[in-house]
Amino acid sequence: MSDSLVVCEVDPELKERLRKFRFRKETDNAAIIMKVDKDRQMVVLEEEFQNISPEELKMELPERQPRFVVYSYKYVHEDGRVSYPLCFIFSSPVGCKPEQQMMYAGSKNRLVQTAELTKVFEIRTTEDLTEAWLQEKLSFFR
Repeated sequence: MSDSLVVCEVDPELKERLRKFRFRKETDNAAIIMKVDKDRQMVVLEEEFQNISPEELKMELPERQPRFVVYSYKYVHEDGRVSYPLCFIFSSPVGCKPEQQMMYAGSKNRLVQTAELTKVFEIRTTEDLTEAWLQEKLSFFR
């Protein structure tokens, strides 16, 4: 039942930004950080970054508030191939207000569907977001 729970819509401007991000031609790591606008009941763009490592991205996430991240990551496979997977990362730190966690958790599936993403990960502390963590998660996708 929780899969159909939708708390917030996705801002039309954010939908367009995500569409452009999906088809970007650059080969550097890049990220879109999104938050829930409680008053508008909408997921909105908070900030966009170019050429940002997982460690730098971690520093941009609040430690006590949830955030959604779409991360374009240059991934070098064990056999030497290079791909640029789009990863959805739900940062839901321990200690967030329950009301906030519910809004984000209820909006996550709609956002993942809107962005058409399949690599969906969750972190409970911003410290978890490291290059090694991301590579381990991506190693399950061949």
